[in-house]
Amino acid sequence: MSTAQPEAPLAGHRVIELAGIGPGPFACTMLADLGCQIVRIDRLSARTSALPDELVNLGVRGRTTIAIDLKSEAGQEVARSLIDTADVVLEGFRPGVAERLGVGPERFTDSNPGLIYARLTGWGQDGPYAEMAGHDINYIGLTGALAAIGDRDRPIPPLNLLGDYAGGSMFAVVGILSALVERTRTRRGRVIDVAMIDGVTSLMAPIRDIATLGMWVEERSSNMLDGGAPFYRAYRTSDDRFMAVGALEPVFYTSFVTGLGFVEHELPNRFDPENWSNLTTLFADAFASEDGDHWQGVFDGTDACVTPILSMSEAPLHPQNQSRPMPREAVDPGTGDISIVLASAGVNTDQFEALIADGVMAVR
Repeated sequence: MSTAQPEAPLAGHRVIELAGIGPGPFACTMLADLGCQIVRIDRLSARTSALPDELVNLGVRGRTTIAIDLKSEAGQEVARSLIDTADVVLEGFRPGVAERLGVGPERFTDSNPGLIYARLTGWGQDGPYAEMAGHDINYIGLTGALAAIGDRDRPIPPLNLLGDYAGGSMFAVVGILSALVERTRTRRGRVIDVAMIDGVTSLMAPIRDIATLGMWVEERSSNMLDGGAPFYRAYRTSDDRFMAVGALEPVFYTSFVTGLGFVEHELPNRFDPENWSNLTTLFADAFASEDGDHWQGVFDGTDACVTPILSMSEAPLHPQNQSRPMPREAVDPGTGDISIVLASAGVNTDQFEALIADGVMAVR
C-alpha cells in the first residue's frame, strides 16, 4: 500500500494576486493550501495603509512575490504578461482602479480567454456606497448582521470574521472553484464579482427566515441563538473561566440539566421566554459554584453540548485541536524564484535586471 501523499487538488494552477489586505490575501492563502501557485504583485510605492508591515503581511504564505509599478507602462506590460500565464486573478481594488492600472478583465478577453478574474470588494461594483472606503464592521453593519450581535447595550463586532473572511474570502474561493469547474466544460473564464455585503446578506438568510416565521425579535440577547436563551449561551465558572452551552435539542438539554444537578421536569418550560431569566439565574449559579476543570470533567464525553471557552493561547493545547492537521505552508513568503515565473511570462533575465534597475520592479 502506497504511503505517498496525494497531489494537492489545485496543483498546476497559477493565481495572480494583486496585493491588498484582509480577505483577498486570505482567499489566496486558502488557494495556496489547495495547491495553487500564488504570484503576488505588490505595490512598488510606499504603502498607504496605516497598518505596520507585520500586520499587512500577516498570513501571507505560499507566495512568490514581486513589487511592480503598475502606474508605469512598462510595469503594466509585465503584469499583463504574468496574467496571460494565469488561471486566476484576484484583485480587491475599488471599482475602476484595475482598469486605470491597465489590468482590468477586458484586457485579457482575447489573450487569455480562460482567465477567471475575481473582484473582491466590500460594497460591490455599483450602488451609492461603491466608491466609499469601508471595513468589516461597516459591511456587516449595513446587512443587519451586526445589529443582531452583542449585548443589549450595543452591537459588538465578531472580530472581522464575518464580513472579511466569511462573507469575502470564503465566497471568493467558492466562486473561483465553481468557475474552474465550469471552465473544464466551456474552456472559457469569467469575471466573478464578490462583495462582502452580499456574502454577509447571504449568510443571514437562515436568521431572516426565522424572523419571517415570527420567531425572532430585534432586541439583542433576546433570541434562541444570540445568547438570550438559557440553553444557548456562555456561563462563568468560579475561577472566572467560561463554558459554552449549546443544548438546543431535547436529548442534549436533558443531559445538560442533569449534569448541572437539576431534575428536568422540575424546571419551568424552557421554550417560554418568560422563564428564561429564571432559568438563566439557576444555571449561572450552578456554574459559578465550581471551577472550569470541574465542569469540563462533568460534560466531556457527554451529549450535553457543553464545552470550555478557550483563549487563543489555550486553544492550540486542547487535545481535540492537537488532533487536527494545521494548514501546510506551500512556500514561505518571498522564497519562490520570481525569475522563473517571469521567464514563463516571456521576461528574460536581461529584461528582468533592466526593469529592476529602472525602478519598475523590486524583488520582495
